[in-house]
Amino acid sequence: MRLDKFLKVSRLIKRRTLAKEVSDQGRIEINGKEAKASSTVKVGDELTIRLGQRKVTARIDRIQETSRKDEAAEMYTILKEEKLGSSENPLS
Repeated sequence: MRLDKFLKVSRLIKRRTLAKEVSDQGRIEINGKEAKASSTVKVGDELTIRLGQRKVTARIDRIQETSRKDEAAEMYTILKEEKLGSSENPLS
């Protein structure tokens, strides 16, 4: 399955056009390698996604063409979620 479609169906990213933009900007990796929207994903792959000030690492557990909202989270497992940047202000 294409990366952008998986991200939309799994609801890791809400819209396919946004998934395409994010991947084409080089902010998504599959198994440590930069991925484009057309990259193929399979069960067992690890995705690293940088969105805003967050970096999420997820493992693909299942691939399906469509999913209901309550089933979408079963398609992946979040392995790590971290905040990026130094947005902490010691004076506040």
